[in-house]
Amino acid sequence: MPRLTPSSPKKTRPTPLRHAVCATFLIASQVLLPAPALAQVQQILPGLGDGGEMTASAERQLGDQIVRELYRDTDYIDDPVIAAYVQDIWQRLLAAARARGELTPELDERFAWTILLGRDRNINAFALPGGYLGLNLGLLAAVGSRDELATVLGHELSHVTQRHISRIMSKQGKQMPLMIAGLILGMIAASKSRNSDAGQAVIMGSQALFMQNQLSFSRDMEREADRIGFGVMTQAGFAPQGAAAMFEKLQYASRLNDNGSYPYLRSHPLTTERISDMQGRFQFRADAAPPVVPLVMDHAMVASRARVLTRPGVDVLRLWVNAASSGEFAGSSPAQQAGTLYAAAMAAKELRDFKAARALAERLVARTADDAAAAKQARWLQAEIELAGGGAPRAAVLLDVKSKERPEMILAAEAAIAQRQPAPMVPVLRDWVAVHPRDATVWRTLANLYGAQNDTLRAIRADAEANVAILDYPAARDRFKAAQELIRKSGGPIDHYEASIVDTRARAVDVLVKQQAEEPPLK
Repeated sequence: MPRLTPSSPKKTRPTPLRHAVCATFLIASQVLLPAPALAQVQQILPGLGDGGEMTASAERQLGDQIVRELYRDTDYIDDPVIAAYVQDIWQRLLAAARARGELTPELDERFAWTILLGRDRNINAFALPGGYLGLNLGLLAAVGSRDELATVLGHELSHVTQRHISRIMSKQGKQMPLMIAGLILGMIAASKSRNSDAGQAVIMGSQALFMQNQLSFSRDMEREADRIGFGVMTQAGFAPQGAAAMFEKLQYASRLNDNGSYPYLRSHPLTTERISDMQGRFQFRADAAPPVVPLVMDHAMVASRARVLTRPGVDVLRLWVNAASSGEFAGSSPAQQAGTLYAAAMAAKELRDFKAARALAERLVARTADDAAAAKQARWLQAEIELAGGGAPRAAVLLDVKSKERPEMILAAEAAIAQRQPAPMVPVLRDWVAVHPRDATVWRTLANLYGAQNDTLRAIRADAEANVAILDYPAARDRFKAAQELIRKSGGPIDHYEASIVDTRARAVDVLVKQQAEEPPLK
């Protein structure tokens, strides 16, 4: 655990800016905190920074160090359906930021621009160094449209493109980035060990009142992110009413003094200046009715999926199953019905009541028949249910083995593995990772396909590449060494092309392991 003050005998009082930075990144890591620690975090009012002297490469390296640990956390989830939905929004925002000149070619090349999903039910999203963003499933479950989600992601994107994180870290010198990263990792360690005292000890070191100039700095930064984020999301084609609706939700939560379910407000304080600025931009009044943003089927279904994936417990899952036959169901809108049926079918699958899950999925298919995007999601859910219930042949019938959409491609591969018929899916996934080499989930699925073909060498290499994708270079090195050992001990013919790839990648990963060993420790 890093020290919050120098180790010299003389007592040194941390500066207000140091408190601000620590608090900001503690909020960013609160998805990993135990409940008692979260209660302490709620008292912190943090802010990010604005521009900076820290190089893009240095910031990316720090982000990689932090994210390397986040990938290992049990709350991290790569759900293909939700990831595809979020990526569609995210890529449109990035394209708009490039077109507006907010995203420079240097940052575009050097930063990761990767979103990590977390199972946490709290309504939160956060930026990390190096172009990484965290998004809680709780926020996905709460927003009423993709336009509202684009508002949040556009705001966080603007924090990154304007180098807010970099400037704050640069102001405190070379040790500040390592201390911040160490704090985050300390929180992860505390949550994994269920040692709430450890988490609280770190948080207590970061609690203090901000000086007025630091609060003003945070307000300026938030207003800038509001302004630029709004421009990015509208240029990307998202409705400004979505931004207004999201702002209304935040304002309502702020008036309730935030009961803890909106930690987003803690890292993005909703000041009167921000409210005034955004009211002028959105052209709505504080006492007016909230902007109307119609709920559409595919978003309602993604939001329902997010709720189920937060692991709410057996009792809640049963309530969601029963909701599909409640009296309120008939009176709800088609989009609401689609969301209710999706949650019910998926909840029944989680409860392993596959008969009920199949029946609910059939109702969902009928409900979404006239909406292409929603119908596709309903079909994917049907395939998931069949795979979970041992019906791989029925799942395969529902899926297109030539699909280039990531969720369907992964489902089709899983069906092929279950049926011991991997051959058609191998080239599909191989082509995907050639374009998306950092997709660990697809690499692991490809490894399973190779395993089903008894192609052990390629299976080991694919598993190694999956470890590279999540920045676990020592594990990747071990797998490449295992592949090299397999080649040396092979008594039969050797695939020299594959052996050459293994040797080349093994050398490259050795370099990465050495570079990682030379990095300053975070804790």
